[in-house]
Amino acid sequence: MEHKAIIDRVVKGEFEQVYLLHGEEPYYIDLICDAIVENALREEERDFNQSILYGRDVDAGTLIAELKAYPMMAERRLVVLKEAQDMKGIEDLEVYFEQPTSSTVFVICHKYKNVDSRKTVFKKAAQVGVVFKSQKIQDYKLGDWIMTNVRASGYGITEKAAMLLTEFLGNDLAKITNELDKLYLLVEKGTTINDVHIEENIGISKDYNFFELSNAIGSRNVHKAFTIVDYFVHNPKAGPLVPVISNLYKLFKNLMIIHFLENKSKESVVTALRVHPFVAAQLMGAAKIYPPKKVAANVHLLHEYDLKSKGIGNSGFEDGELMKELVYRLMN
Repeated sequence: MEHKAIIDRVVKGEFEQVYLLHGEEPYYIDLICDAIVENALREEERDFNQSILYGRDVDAGTLIAELKAYPMMAERRLVVLKEAQDMKGIEDLEVYFEQPTSSTVFVICHKYKNVDSRKTVFKKAAQVGVVFKSQKIQDYKLGDWIMTNVRASGYGITEKAAMLLTEFLGNDLAKITNELDKLYLLVEKGTTINDVHIEENIGISKDYNFFELSNAIGSRNVHKAFTIVDYFVHNPKAGPLVPVISNLYKLFKNLMIIHFLENKSKESVVTALRVHPFVAAQLMGAAKIYPPKKVAANVHLLHEYDLKSKGIGNSGFEDGELMKELVYRLMN
C-alpha cells in the first residue's frame, strides 16, 4: 500500500491493529506515523491512551504489557514504538502478533534499514496489519520528486530551482520539505518558484554554487567560472575545495560515460547517468567541448588536487590558490 493510501484511510478514521513502517527513507515513516498520532485519538484522550516508546529504552515484555492494556474513556489506545531498529529482542513481539489487542493501534517505526521479510516477526505483523517499506528516492529522480510535490502544494517550480535544492540539500526529503514549507509561507500560492526565490528565501546563491561552477567549466565559460571561484575564495563556507573537487569529478566522470555510449541521444544519457533531462542536455553540450583525452587528463588532475587538498604534494598553497589553479588547468 502506498503512503498516501495509508494516510487517507487514517484521516477517515480507518485504523489497522498494527503498522510496521520500515526502510531506508525516514521521511515517509514519519509522515505516516504523524498522521496516525494526529488522528487516532482526540487531544483530551491522549494522556491516558497514548504511549510513545523508544527501541533503545524498552524490552519486549514491557512493550507487550503496554499493548495489552485497555483504553480509558476512549475507543482505542495508541502505542508507538520509535527507533525500533535499536530495540533488542524485537523478534519476541511475534507472540503479540499472534493475538493482538483489538482496541490497540500499534505503530512500529523501524528507520534507516529494512526489516528482514524472511523473519517470522515480519510475516506475523503483515498478517494482522499493514507493512510499509519506505524506499530512498534515487538521486536522479529527486528533481522530479520536488517538482511533483511542489505542484501538489499548489505552486510551480522551475527545473533550475529544483536542481539547486537537490544540489545543496542532498537526498534528504525531510530537509527539502522543511525548506519548501518555509518558502510557501513567504510566496503567494500559485507562484512558480525560481532560482531567485531560492536565493532570497532559502539562502542558496543562484549564481555562486557548485551546480553553476560545473556548468561554467562544462561550457568553458572562463569568466563565469573564475567569478564563482573568486566568490568561493572570499566565502570559504559557500564553496570549500574538497566538495568542489568532488562535484567536478562527477562532471568529468559523466562526460567520460557519455563519450563511450553507443547511443548518444538525450534519452540514452538520462538512462545511463540517471540524471534529469535538464542536466543531461547540459552534459551533452559539455561532452562536445571536452574530447575523451581531455576528460581523462582532467580526471587525473582532480585526483592530483584532491591529494594536494589533503597536504600531499602541496608546498604550502592555500585552498583558494589551489582552486584557481585547478580550474585554470581543467579548462586549458
